[in-house]
Amino acid sequence: MMSVSLDDALSLRARGELVRARQQVSMSADLLARLAASLTGACGVLTHRGRHISNVPNVEPLNTENFRGETAQTAASWNEFLHRVLFASRSRYFQKLRILSETVQKLVVEYNDAAEDVAAGISVQPGDCWDKLECVHYDFTTCLREAEVLVKSFVRTLPGEQLSAFASELDAVPVPRRRTTANPRTRISRASA
Repeated sequence: MMSVSLDDALSLRARGELVRARQQVSMSADLLARLAASLTGACGVLTHRGRHISNVPNVEPLNTENFRGETAQTAASWNEFLHRVLFASRSRYFQKLRILSETVQKLVVEYNDAAEDVAAGISVQPGDCWDKLECVHYDFTTCLREAEVLVKSFVRTLPGEQLSAFASELDAVPVPRRRTTANPRTRISRASA
């Protein structure tokens, strides 16, 4: 739904319907935050469960070429470096989960900052904010796909008797409540005085 909301916002912007586009961007930020919380929660479950089994899946490092933005590319580069330094596949697995989770959290902050600027109409360079939204969305989606591969790999290595408990833990990951505008985060505008 978050991707649909952003696509709608981009279409509305292209048609010149800026007020509605800004509303859609704000909605997409709320949806991204909710999805990110579920994703980082799932990474936490994979980490917790992984510590209690002897056989974790082998992982490949994040590939910098699969990302567009500086935050995600830096994280992928760091993951590639650690993958070469850490010889135990167990350590590689936990490092990838940690880096993936931290990257998702940073991407949410970047997306929210750009979305707030667009929604409030305070950006000096609104085109840059829209480009940032597209870039962060792309990187977030890539992180989501990486997490999907980790979950599938983990399920294949998890002993059969633990599958239902694992599924219950994933179902129990809390979904955050929707952001409200009653208590907006204070930010300094990038606009000059």
